[in-house]
Amino acid sequence: MVFLPGPPATPLLRFLFLGLSTLASPSRAQLELHVPPGLTKLQVAEGTEVVLPAWYTLQGEVSVQPWEEPVVMWFLEQEGKDLNQVLAYINGVLSSKPRASLVYSMPSRNVSLRLEGLQEKDSGSYRCSVNVQDNQGKSKGHSSKTLELKVLVPPAPPSCRLLGVPHVGTNVTLSCQSPRSKPAAEYQWERLPPSPQIFFAPALDDIRGSLSLTNLSTSMSGVYVCKARNLLGSAQCNVTLEVSTGPRAAVIAGAVVGSLVGLVLLAGLVLLYQRRGKAPEELANDIKEDATAPRTLPWPKSSDTISKNGTLSSVTSARALRSSHASPRPGAMTPTPSLSSQALSSPRLPRTEGAHPQPVSLTPGGVSSSTLSHMGAMPMVAPAQNQAGSLV
Repeated sequence: MVFLPGPPATPLLRFLFLGLSTLASPSRAQLELHVPPGLTKLQVAEGTEVVLPAWYTLQGEVSVQPWEEPVVMWFLEQEGKDLNQVLAYINGVLSSKPRASLVYSMPSRNVSLRLEGLQEKDSGSYRCSVNVQDNQGKSKGHSSKTLELKVLVPPAPPSCRLLGVPHVGTNVTLSCQSPRSKPAAEYQWERLPPSPQIFFAPALDDIRGSLSLTNLSTSMSGVYVCKARNLLGSAQCNVTLEVSTGPRAAVIAGAVVGSLVGLVLLAGLVLLYQRRGKAPEELANDIKEDATAPRTLPWPKSSDTISKNGTLSSVTSARALRSSHASPRPGAMTPTPSLSSQALSSPRLPRTEGAHPQPVSLTPGGVSSSTLSHMGAMPMVAPAQNQAGSLV
């Protein structure tokens, strides 16, 4: 099989085709090209092969004559494109495009074209032109026929998408689209068991492949399958719809978990703060419990006793000044300060008519005032009283 150069040979072949048609016009009735009446329009699946049937007859001649020299050419016409030569048989030389060939070897009156490995770009109008000459170069006739070829493409696996947020009460759209399909695919949506359902218009757009679901509920959750169909077959895809009960279920769950963690941390910080604040208090209480209570001096218990709001220092100062200027009166009682604890109560002195009270020593254990002076104690003198009980 010989291949001719593409673009340079095309104008020449076109000119030759037109020239032969002009020369053969007077004897056109002698040659007739035939195609099956029901096969002028062919539809073939992509990837397969097809035979475009054509044959010619000569008036008065039943079989091929030794002098017959046919000129056969096949062209492809596509809208918006130039005429494209597919195959040519001229002067015993055959040239063709890849995947194109004659069904029968030449010379033959059957000029059917075989196309293999069809592709979508092979669709178009195929014109066959035949011109027959004798061995002397005299034309015996010319004829041409056209056949329509449409290469069909089965739907490619579509892609399914979910448009929208599937919350209760909202609306979503399920989209399905096949990237390649000739003719254009039609789409059908259905929901699989356990809740099977087939959808129709107006919810379903079978041309665009969209399915509109409104006012979602949890019962609408499930697996939705889209099928794309055309004359050659079908392909499908699916999408899982899960309708959530809350507007932001995931966000709310995360917020709850985060709040719980925050509360736990806050409680831990509070306990730690309380424990740290309690430690100094316990230490201070321990110090107070270990300390010894201060000792106080007992006072005579009478109606004219020194007011409890007076301080010991002021009493001491007043007695020291009075001792320096005057001596104690007869009958006055001068008690010695005692170092006993606060629990000791002051003794009540007995009173008799006409008798002076006897001085009572309150020094515990018989300790003398000189001994107390050596121990560092300061002598305290109580104020003198007269017989009436008033202070002097």
